Amino acid sequence: MIFSLFFIHFLDYRLKLVHSYTLMKLNNKTSKRLFKKAQNYLVGGVNSPVRSFNAVQGSPLFISKAKGPYIYDEDGNKFIDYIGSWGPLILGHSDKDVVSAIKKTASKGTSYGAPCELEIEVAKLVVKSVPSIEKVRMTNSGTEATMSAIRLARAYTGNDYIVKFEGCYHGHPDYLLVKAGSGATTFGNPSSPGVPKSFTDKTLLAKYGDINSVEKLFKKYPDNIAGIIIEPVCGNMGVVVPEKKFLADLKRITKKHKSLLIFDEVMTGFRLDMGGVQKRFGVIPDITCLGKIIGGGLPVGAYGASKKIMKMVSPEGPMYQAGTLSGNPLAMSAGFATLKKLNSKTYKYLEDTTAELVDGIEDIISKSRIDANINQIGSMFTIFFTKNEVVNYKSALKCDTKKYGAFFKNLLENGVMFPPSQFEAVFVSTSHTKKEVNKTLDAVYKSFKDLN
Repeated sequence: MIFSLFFIHFLDYRLKLVHSYTLMKLNNKTSKRLFKKAQNYLVGGVNSPVRSFNAVQGSPLFISKAKGPYIYDEDGNKFIDYIGSWGPLILGHSDKDVVSAIKKTASKGTSYGAPCELEIEVAKLVVKSVPSIEKVRMTNSGTEATMSAIRLARAYTGNDYIVKFEGCYHGHPDYLLVKAGSGATTFGNPSSPGVPKSFTDKTLLAKYGDINSVEKLFKKYPDNIAGIIIEPVCGNMGVVVPEKKFLADLKRITKKHKSLLIFDEVMTGFRLDMGGVQKRFGVIPDITCLGKIIGGGLPVGAYGASKKIMKMVSPEGPMYQAGTLSGNPLAMSAGFATLKKLNSKTYKYLEDTTAELVDGIEDIISKSRIDANINQIGSMFTIFFTKNEVVNYKSALKCDTKKYGAFFKNLLENGVMFPPSQFEAVFVSTSHTKKEVNKTLDAVYKSFKDLN
C-alpha cells in the first residue's frame, strides 16, 4: 500500500511530531439522558444486549441519522461507521437506490400476508448466486433461519443430535445457547437461564478448526447426528478464518455418516462473495442460512438447500415452519435493490479498501508497544488485543477486553465507531473511500498512542 509522504511520517513513532494528540471529551449528554429514560421502559435500555456498551464499560450512543459511511448521534456527533448495522449495509447507510425502492414499495403497502412478486425476484438472485441453494424459504431473522435449518436437518435425516462449535453464535434458539469449554465429547450446558438442561442434551460441542474433536463425536454417535452447524468464517468471536481443509473435512464426515452440513452464512453470505464462503472456498454445504445483506438493512433471514431436501418443508412436506412477515415487500425491495448492485467490481473495491485500512493499522500496531493483531478476510476484520494468534474460542478469550474497551472509547473521541465489543467484526462498505480510510488511520494512531 502506498501512503503519501506526509502520512508515512505521521505514522512514524520515531519522529518528533508537533501535532497535539490530546483526546477531546465526547459530548454525549443527550444520549445519556435518553439512555436513562429508555431504562424505564426497555430492558437494560436497549433491544439487543451488545447495544448497551456494557462490554466496553460505557454508555450507548443514541443515533439520529446515517448517510454513506457516516452515522450521527443525538448530540450531533459525527462518526465514520464500521458497524454497518452489524453487516447488512454493504453499500453504506441510506443508499439512494435502496431508499428509493423502499419508498416506492411502502407507498403501495407495507405487508400483505400474501405472496408478492418481489419474493420471487430475491429468491431467483439467491438461487443463482449461492451454490448449495436450489430452493429457498424466507424468514424474518437469522435466528429463525438457523432454527428452521436445524429442524429441517432433523426431519430429513430422522436423527436428533446437532454438532455446533465453541464460539459460534447462531441466534438464540434454546438448543444453541450452549456454553463452550466443557470438552468436545461432552454434552453442552445451557449458557442462559430459562433454557432447561434437557433442551441442550442433543447439542454436542466441538472445537472450531479442530477436526479431531468432530471425529470423536461421530465416533461416539455414528448414527445419531442430524448435522453440523457452523459459521464457515466466524464473526461472533471476532473474525476467525478456518483452513479450507477443515471445512472440506466437515463435508467428508457428514457425507460418510449421512448427516447434513449447515453453513450459517447470515453474516458472510453476499459479504465475502455473491456466493458466500462456500463459493469462495469451494466447499458446498447441504443447507445454507442467510440474512443481513439480503434484506438491505431491513429484518430478514432465509434458509435454502437442494430441491430434494427442501421438499421436506411445508406445504410440500411435513416439516412445519411459518412466519407472518416472512418475505414482506419492504424487506424484499431493500434486499433486491442491494443485491442488484453487487458484482465482481464491488468485491474488488471492498477487498482493496479493507486491505489498505488493515495494512495501515498493522503498521501502527508494529510501531506501538501494545499486544494486538488482526484477522481479516474480504471486507471483515477484527483487531484482537492479544499477542497470540486467534484461531478459536479459547484463544479469543485470552484477549484484553479492558484494553479494547479503552481503544473503542478513544476511537469515538476521534470520530470513528467500531463495534462496542472485542468479539465482533468490523465491516467496510462501498461508501468508505480513501478519505475515510486515512481519517480512520489517523484516529487509530491517536487511540493507540493514548493506550501507552
